[in-house]
Amino acid sequence: MNGQGRVSPGSAAEERGCPWLNIWVFLIFALAIKAAFVIICLAVPFCRSSDQPSALQQQFSEWECDSAVPQGTDRGWMCCPKGWRRFQGSCYFLSTDTMSWAESAQNCTGMGSQLVVITSKAEQEFLSEQIRQSKEPKLDNLHIGLFAEKLGQWHWVDKTPYNVTAAFWPKGEPSEGYDENCVIIYRDTELPNNWNSVRCLKYHRICEAAAVIV
Repeated sequence: MNGQGRVSPGSAAEERGCPWLNIWVFLIFALAIKAAFVIICLAVPFCRSSDQPSALQQQFSEWECDSAVPQGTDRGWMCCPKGWRRFQGSCYFLSTDTMSWAESAQNCTGMGSQLVVITSKAEQEFLSEQIRQSKEPKLDNLHIGLFAEKLGQWHWVDKTPYNVTAAFWPKGEPSEGYDENCVIIYRDTELPNNWNSVRCLKYHRICEAAAVIV
């Protein structure tokens, strides 16, 4: 048998190897890089190329996202800082420490949020349920973003008009007591209307910020 059909070691045919192997290695590497980028963007919502980071984004590095698709957008994730609770398009923080109303407002602002502004029955019920279900036993009275500059003249911190039909006072509230210019939500297992006008002393607080959409 002659050796004309054989390829000797070191020949050009052997050196060519398998070009498809190199292509697959490149594709797998590229997909891995893309997957890592997507994971980072979901975990840290700073990757939105068309938007400037919000004040809330600048304060937190750990986030929790879920796949809620807001109307009118092609984005599919809504994110809140870790430990905050999301409802519809907002994130809420229930503090475990206490501050005066002014200190609470300043603290929320420092986190890129504000004292909560409650504008619907659904929002009120969500927050009341979060307070009732909290594992923090002392989480009983929490500042909200409603205050009175003068007796009976109520204002929200973000200038949202005060609407008496969307207020959740129990019978006898708001009281006409002296210097009761601030409002808290108090923990109650039965009453849906759980606002209480109080002096602006130290209580827990609820901060609110818009959820980050990615």
